[in-house]
Amino acid sequence: MADENHKVRIEEHLKIKIGEAKNLQSRNHGSTLQRDVYCTVSLDQEEIFRTTTMEKTLNPFFGEEFQFEVPRRFRYLSIYVYDRDRHLKQDKVLGKVAIKREDLGRYPNKDHWFPIRPVDADSEVQGKANVEIKFDSVISKNNTFGANNRMSIKILECVDLTLKNGNCDPYATVTVTYSNVKKITKRTKVKKKTTCPQFDEVFTFDTSESGSRSSDCGYGVNTEGEVCEVCIALWHDMGMGVEDLFLGEVRIQLRGNASHSNNAWYYLQPRRCQDRAGVMKTVSCSTPPGTRLSGDNSLGSLRLQVYYTADCVFPSVVYYPLRNLLLESVNVQPITSSAVYILGEIVTSKMEAAQPLVRIFMHHGQIVPIIRALANFEISKLTDPTTIFRGNTLVSKMMDEAMKLAGLRYLHKTLRPAMDLVFLERKPCEIDPTRVRDSNAIEQNLANLTEYVRIVFEAIVQSAVHCPSLMCQIFHNLKECATKYFPENKEVRYSVISGFIFLRFFAPAILGPKLFDITNEQIDHQTNRTLTLISKTIQSLGNLVSARCAQQTCKEGYMERVHKAFATETHIQALRQFLEIISASSNPESSAIDTPVVLKEGVMIKRAQGRKRFGRKNFKQRYFRLTTHDLTYSKTKGKDPLCVIPLADILAVERLNENSFKMKNMFQIVQNERTLYIQAGNCVEQKGWVDLLTKLCQSNDNRLQRYHPSAYLNGHWLCCNITNELASGCSLVSSNETNLHTSLDPNRDLERIYSLIVTHKERLNAFTIRCENQAVYNGEICIRPGYYIDDVPSCFKTIKQLKDITCNLQEIHSTYQKTVARETKYGSKQAPIGDDNYLHLAARSNLDTTIPWRYIDT
Repeated sequence: MADENHKVRIEEHLKIKIGEAKNLQSRNHGSTLQRDVYCTVSLDQEEIFRTTTMEKTLNPFFGEEFQFEVPRRFRYLSIYVYDRDRHLKQDKVLGKVAIKREDLGRYPNKDHWFPIRPVDADSEVQGKANVEIKFDSVISKNNTFGANNRMSIKILECVDLTLKNGNCDPYATVTVTYSNVKKITKRTKVKKKTTCPQFDEVFTFDTSESGSRSSDCGYGVNTEGEVCEVCIALWHDMGMGVEDLFLGEVRIQLRGNASHSNNAWYYLQPRRCQDRAGVMKTVSCSTPPGTRLSGDNSLGSLRLQVYYTADCVFPSVVYYPLRNLLLESVNVQPITSSAVYILGEIVTSKMEAAQPLVRIFMHHGQIVPIIRALANFEISKLTDPTTIFRGNTLVSKMMDEAMKLAGLRYLHKTLRPAMDLVFLERKPCEIDPTRVRDSNAIEQNLANLTEYVRIVFEAIVQSAVHCPSLMCQIFHNLKECATKYFPENKEVRYSVISGFIFLRFFAPAILGPKLFDITNEQIDHQTNRTLTLISKTIQSLGNLVSARCAQQTCKEGYMERVHKAFATETHIQALRQFLEIISASSNPESSAIDTPVVLKEGVMIKRAQGRKRFGRKNFKQRYFRLTTHDLTYSKTKGKDPLCVIPLADILAVERLNENSFKMKNMFQIVQNERTLYIQAGNCVEQKGWVDLLTKLCQSNDNRLQRYHPSAYLNGHWLCCNITNELASGCSLVSSNETNLHTSLDPNRDLERIYSLIVTHKERLNAFTIRCENQAVYNGEICIRPGYYIDDVPSCFKTIKQLKDITCNLQEIHSTYQKTVARETKYGSKQAPIGDDNYLHLAARSNLDTTIPWRYIDT
């Protein structure tokens, strides 16, 4: 395994749900004591997402969820709480919740209340610095060598420094402190517009320095001091006589080690200052009393749900046994003895198991038969057709994930026009009398809501021919299975499908359009309420195909008028026709989609391409729109495109080195005649655009094999210094295996399955023991609440295979972790001094080589 370490990759995923905040401090000035509150999610200090603003409250409820693939290393996940100020240009930060990367695993997808802490500007530190210290002997006057009396400190480079007000013009100061309290400070030159400055400056100091201090008699006494500490501080140059801003510091203790040269990377740390007692504290020197971090909840609390996974993904051959065992589940009889069914029983959260399972089976073309097998078993155990898939079982969660993967474009094509209209018009639709101040407005609001529901309803029922064939095949199997076990119920052929397509597909997408990439706009409180009412109505309309449900009244009395407006025979027939079409045995849609489907859109900054010979090549903000046909950009949303780039004309999509324009999060779209340089809003947005564009263009016949990672400026390529602008690239394009995370990644999903088994090993052992106690190889059916084991011997056989495979994978992981710990040098760029994650990794190298758990011999 050590020979293949270079093929191992670490994949990180973060899902965070911001629930609510409580007991925020009120304003002490202005016309109101309430606040307009919103939150931002940041990796270190880079903002990734922002919630909707909750107005006039000290206890805001957000209920928003964000999830993304982590595109880079980070130290803290931070959630900032802001008070929007309409009068001042800059909103006020109320506090933050910051969680260390290595602590994220302590909150496994469960709600936790976190105290909101003050934000100290001097503790907002990120980045790392490369420092080299050498000690040299010099020849004295009598031609003899001294002992280490000269020290040279070289500041080589820094990376990932903090932006201050969108800029970073860094320089470094080097302060040497001697034991006689004397200090000498020197500084580097300022590097403009970069968060990754290359300094390469050397400063020389004597290792001993004479100084003076007061004696008891009041006279100055000369003292000899030895170097004891070096402090390298990074600053942002404000210029114009304004005080420079602190970016972070590194303190290296040299007392007793003044003969050892070293070259190491260090994490930048918050500023330290000295109190009156001479004790060093990690706080800001300018921090006023009472604002330092404390253990109370005086600033309020924030409820969060955090789910972080870091998967160590190995080459495919490592996962062959686990993959084969899972895929065999399709043919295992009975299904209760299959690995998929057992996995669904032992994992607490069914969605955690469903997501990787669906992706694995979809990659191998087996998703339809495995869902059919699981659904057939589940429906066969029911006696009431109205309870089909009502619980959060494994098969229902697998259906949710399969629809989201296979039907995302279909969802966009169907709902996006209607959703765009709602966002554009922003008509009030509140019909709850307890929420409306003016009762006379209810009738108009009802008319607005009814019109929006009509538009959405018609878009759905007219979209049947565009439903993906995979979804149609799954729906066909569900309909056949339900009618087989409940032949007397004439409505079950519709209700078994409507429960998924309406309740679990369209309604959630309307309620949370951001989660389904239908919009990237900030949704205000009124629009969010409108989407809630539309979603409720669409969900209830899906039940109209059931005669029993059609006779029921809505739980909320005020919704009854909307419900009755669509509870007509015409609408019911339209629904049944829609459900019949999408559950046909084959999809009537042709493989080609003539109408372009919008996949992604948003504001980014582009560099002018200089179409005219002497045209200005400056940076401008544009609204980009990516469809299944082309990439366009316009001045603002809704305006005619200024440029249209067919996907067939894109030769490569790659990230751009920061040194090209001194700008972060840039990428390039390479075409035949020119290259388009674009800056995304943050690292997550950059990754999303690059991955999606690469995925769409990877099949182009003229796709490049090599590209230039830096720009062509001042008559040459910055990466290779070639002067010919049309010269072929100097670097290979990114490998599809490592770059295309938007496509299916079976190795990563198999690694996720392995992690779930290890996490729930106690439940798997308990499952085995209980089955042993209830039926031991006698052929009897083992039945207990929540478990149905039809064939005990075959079930035990599968459990043993699962445990054997898991133990072998654990050995591979353990060997790999030990190898990495041995080969990684503490103080390298990959493991800077101050990196707690590396210390955890190093500790693992001392673990016993025995596997933490073994299967029970059956």
